[in-house]
Amino acid sequence: MSGSGSPTFTAHIAPIVYGHCVTCHQRDGDAPFSLVTYDEVRRRANQIAQVTAKRSMPPWKPDGEAPAFIGDRRLTADKIAVIDQWVNAGAPEGRVEDLPPLPAPKGGWQWGAPDLVLALPTYLLRADGADVFRNFVVSVPGQGTRYVRGFQFRPRSRGVHHANIRIDPTPASRALDEADPEPGYEGAVLHSADYPDGHFLGWTPGQATPPSTELAWRLTGGADLVVQLHMRPTGRVEQVAPLVGLYLTDHAPARAPAIVRLGRQNLDIPAGAADYRVSDSFRLPVAASVVAVQPHAHYRARTVTAWATLPDGTRRSLLHIGDWDFNWQDQYRLATPLELPPGTLLEMEYVFDNSARNARNPSHPPERVAWGWRSSDEMADMWIQMLARDENDRRAVSEAARRKMTAEDAIGSEVLIARQPDYVDLRNDAALIYRELGRFDQALVQFSAVARLQPASPAAQYNVGVTLEALGREAEAVSAYKEAIRLDQSYAPAHNAFANVLYRLRRVDEAIAEYRSALQSDNTLVGAHCSLARALIERKRPIEAVDEYRAALRVDGESVPCLVNFAWLLSAHRDPTIRRPAEAIELAERAVALTDRANAEALDVLAAAYAREGRFEAAAATAIEALGIADRTSATRLAGDIRERLNLYRQRIAFVVPEG
Repeated sequence: MSGSGSPTFTAHIAPIVYGHCVTCHQRDGDAPFSLVTYDEVRRRANQIAQVTAKRSMPPWKPDGEAPAFIGDRRLTADKIAVIDQWVNAGAPEGRVEDLPPLPAPKGGWQWGAPDLVLALPTYLLRADGADVFRNFVVSVPGQGTRYVRGFQFRPRSRGVHHANIRIDPTPASRALDEADPEPGYEGAVLHSADYPDGHFLGWTPGQATPPSTELAWRLTGGADLVVQLHMRPTGRVEQVAPLVGLYLTDHAPARAPAIVRLGRQNLDIPAGAADYRVSDSFRLPVAASVVAVQPHAHYRARTVTAWATLPDGTRRSLLHIGDWDFNWQDQYRLATPLELPPGTLLEMEYVFDNSARNARNPSHPPERVAWGWRSSDEMADMWIQMLARDENDRRAVSEAARRKMTAEDAIGSEVLIARQPDYVDLRNDAALIYRELGRFDQALVQFSAVARLQPASPAAQYNVGVTLEALGREAEAVSAYKEAIRLDQSYAPAHNAFANVLYRLRRVDEAIAEYRSALQSDNTLVGAHCSLARALIERKRPIEAVDEYRAALRVDGESVPCLVNFAWLLSAHRDPTIRRPAEAIELAERAVALTDRANAEALDVLAAAYAREGRFEAAAATAIEALGIADRTSATRLAGDIRERLNLYRQRIAFVVPEG
């Protein structure tokens, strides 16, 4: 502070408080009291001086080894000194004309009224007892795709410690919610619920990222938000009813990010261990820029470090927290994205203190601790968000990260199942994880356990059958499908799966009957419509096949296999009365657009449709494009077929599907 006079609230303290504190300390804010007016600040002047001197407020955990982050809340030494001088001078108010503009009241919304507000159901949190983790499922209204350029989570209760938000496009999470008599459901978040488009969505007190179209993420009407709340009793019964405000845009971001989660789910921290270390790494397959990091652990973590080791051995810091505090977790966005070359190793290390010397240890005396979602368990996650140079590179990063994270999720599933072996949803989730990893034998173990636990469930038998089929055990799979149908004659997925087996065995008429049974129970099964159409064509019933394709596309107009097969029927069937070249072109062009001109089969049928309409130059050019993709992807048989058709187009002859 310059000049000889004592600092005043209006001239010196208000600018500090408004710049660093009122994001939380305002009416309807996350903090327990407001610090907007002079009287509000004066009443807490001594407390403010103490917590700022200790640097416990404003909360900011990264220390000097971390890079510069957006929104750094730390006060400079000069500002801390001004606060101390003001308090020692008796906290004078100063001249009214020196007061900066008061923060605008926002009704609890930091960036104005959201475009869409989703309300979680009210949950009564008991006055005392253990922490509560609970998952709440909220349906996204409307249809079609929008993009979320920002969101704000409003806890509206002191009982909410933090929240994580995922998107579940399936009904799995909602089924768990509906099966629980209370609002939400307890337990782990299912694997079907995930963070969207390379974003990690969460809230902790003080965490706020302004809306940005550059960071928008996809949201589809009809999907579910799955909001996991960590709640802590406050000494009185709390009505917990948070709001999620979404700021929307119709425009997709120019670039979507990718995320990777470093972490271990086989944590086993002995009681008394004061220096238990957990490390993990991920090698970048392509160049990328780190834009944000978000760590997550529970009470026993003490030190958190993340860094990047470049191929030449250079080490670049991503985050360092020397005094981890479960109460002050945050997302940290780099002020300048860190560009990293291919082959860079992203690394992290957590150090845990599970000894009696750790004042934050919730167990007295210390107990052995394993991985888990409860706050009495432990976690060691480091989420890293990156931007790649183009969409191909983003896919490369995302696919490699997905494989890594899913393999770790399989380990965590086994940990949770060992604790709750009769929890059906955990076993189903583990089976789906193993199936994604291609480990069908382990998926079968889990699905078979579910069938034993739920012997009257047709879905359980069906899942066993699908997995047996993937293992090549077709006869056993058929037995499982028949058992599912015996349990429920209207269970459409089992009829459809059984029909597929019959078709492969060339028992076409029986397959047609089973497809009809499936569709009689569920007319929305797109795959059953398309498979039935294929079988009907073989039985020389193309008019019925046309009806099935149209029924399929009424359900899902973006089904690429259905679009491709229907286009073949309308462009190249032997019966000229069936052909509709213009419609075939429309269907094929839609399939090509949906696959970004990267699908050889879609381009192949588009070429055939062009030829049927007499546009042979376009047919040849499109066939050459399809051939290039088939050659690059080693689709040898398809490449040979395309070459034969290309020769026809060059002779100005349209392709006709041969007899047989």
